[in-house]
Amino acid sequence: MNEAHTAGTPSSTVLLPVFIPAVVVIVLLVIGTISSPDLAGQLFSSSLAWITSTFGWFYMLSVAFFLVFIVVVAFSNWGNIKLGPDHADPQYSFPAWFAMLFSAGYGIALLFFGVAEPVLHYSAPPAGAPETVNAARQAMQIAFFHWGFHIWAIYGLVGLVLAYFAFRHGLPLSIRSALYPLIGNRIYGPIGHAVDVFAILGTMFGIATTLGLSVAQINAGINYLWPQVPVSVTVQIIAIVAITALAIFSVVAGMDKGVKRLSILNMVLAVALMLFVFSVGPTVHILESFLQNTGSYLNHIVERTFNLQAYTRSDWIGNWTLFIFGWTIAWAPFVGLFIAKISRGRTIRQFVVGVMFVPTLFTFMWFSIFGDTALHLIMNEGYHTLIDQVQADHAVALFKLFEVLPFSSLVSFLTVILIVTFFVTSSDSGSLVIDSLASGGAAITPIWQRVFWASSEGAVAATLLLAGGLGALQTMTIASALPFSLIMIAAAIGMWRALVIEGHHHTSLTTGVTSRLSGGNGRGLWRRRLAGLVTFPDRGEVETFISTTVRKAMWRVQRELDKQGWHATLHEDEAPARLWLEVTKDEAVDFIYEIRLLEHSLPHYAFPEMAHNSADSAHYCRAEVFLRRGGQSYDVYGFDQHDIITDILDQLEKHLHFLHISPASLPWNMAEHDDMLRAASES
Repeated sequence: MNEAHTAGTPSSTVLLPVFIPAVVVIVLLVIGTISSPDLAGQLFSSSLAWITSTFGWFYMLSVAFFLVFIVVVAFSNWGNIKLGPDHADPQYSFPAWFAMLFSAGYGIALLFFGVAEPVLHYSAPPAGAPETVNAARQAMQIAFFHWGFHIWAIYGLVGLVLAYFAFRHGLPLSIRSALYPLIGNRIYGPIGHAVDVFAILGTMFGIATTLGLSVAQINAGINYLWPQVPVSVTVQIIAIVAITALAIFSVVAGMDKGVKRLSILNMVLAVALMLFVFSVGPTVHILESFLQNTGSYLNHIVERTFNLQAYTRSDWIGNWTLFIFGWTIAWAPFVGLFIAKISRGRTIRQFVVGVMFVPTLFTFMWFSIFGDTALHLIMNEGYHTLIDQVQADHAVALFKLFEVLPFSSLVSFLTVILIVTFFVTSSDSGSLVIDSLASGGAAITPIWQRVFWASSEGAVAATLLLAGGLGALQTMTIASALPFSLIMIAAAIGMWRALVIEGHHHTSLTTGVTSRLSGGNGRGLWRRRLAGLVTFPDRGEVETFISTTVRKAMWRVQRELDKQGWHATLHEDEAPARLWLEVTKDEAVDFIYEIRLLEHSLPHYAFPEMAHNSADSAHYCRAEVFLRRGGQSYDVYGFDQHDIITDILDQLEKHLHFLHISPASLPWNMAEHDDMLRAASES
């Protein structure tokens, strides 16, 4: 295993082959841009034109592949696989989980583009006459397409791959882990280092783009509230410095205290803002347009996915679709790794549905409330000046909409606060992710590393603003997304190959072996199973059972295996009470069968006539079976030695069958695979 992954102290977390190249590239970029901002701006502009004209087709095809892959995996039999051991439970409640992934994902983007994008597409559509009913319909369909399933498929693919390999197989929570089924232990060498460096650079420039958009909108909001404050790059850089300082405080607090609380605050403010505009705006029109535009989006999703304007080539596709998709791919290491961190214990299907469908519906409602309200004011109430104002400065769109709504100043002030909190959430969660990547997937890192990366994000955002504002940010985002899209494709292939192994594992559990519940386990087993259903032993009884019956049964199996030339070892841990038998044969077989004492609350039907006043009387214990892949959720308390020996042999037979049917062509060494399963089960 990688040293950074197994390091136990924060002082040893920096992975120099990743940290140094990433820092060198970032520093050279900052120095070069500061030295000659005009030349840097020209270089960025020409690079953007070349990338969009040459690789636009590749971006669109890649995003389509990501969407199809994640949906197929989720709704196949693999969708039932847990992101963690089989007995793992979700770490966060669904509301907290959704709030964190949404805040990290693109809360700032919705605030920036929620009004601006529909208005801009309405005034200058990619096809057809501007400022018509058709242009309005097209504007909303494009906004839905840009912020719908596709971008959450990008985030979801990276998050799914990372969560699967980290929590299911015990690999480091790092992008390199996705390539393990393809290249094996070479992920810990130069290839793995290069993958994580690209992930850091993509994340850094993606966050810098977001911060640049954020401070532009914050500047516009402050100027609206206090006209004496000008809209200028200087004010925006000051805002970056100030809010980066707030992000440092949050990142020092950590995931639960900092990011989680800020994310929940973000969602409360965002929903409150939505409800306000929904109630004072054209409510019925919003509901009607939401339904109609959702239907149009689903009806045209395939056509728009592959539309590159091949016959009407213009800059529109590069400035909009490719920029948004490239921005999302650049953000994917950050958002994906962050989503993975908070998704342990969910099934693949739960993960995909939660990550793709729920945020997409929320996004469609957001654009319907803000975008359709703006279009309704322009088309039906003559608010045409909004078009000119948004074209002059995209960042003022939301605040200009508030001008014609009640409580304009108060709502604008709360919006500035919301942008700031989204800004801080993106920066601190991004810092945690980059820090993890630069540390080889280490879960615990020293504070100075998190502070360093939070500060670096602010420095890069300020530098790119000096070099040409949004254009420079767009270029770096799309450019950094190009290599990472290749990594994502390789990661998807790697996960598919790992899931093939998982499928063979499932087959081995259900094919051609004796069931532990069959009559072959002993004539009296059914009576002991029945007794186990209606009796509720205490801790002392289960501990005695494990230390006597279980120990003797495992010892007998160990002795017989040794006679057959198979190495078997009996291990014991007194707290908690557990015994496990480890069986090895050369380097191909490494099997573990464990019985562990677990405490549970008494079910409501257990002795209902008795009052359970004490904490002890409200619980009972079970002797549950654990294998490499986690808890098996069945109790063997009350079995005799023969029953336990039979169960051990059943599970060993299933394991050997798994090894037999697994394709030898897969580069995933099975002994290493079992080691990772063991680590994931114990984490």
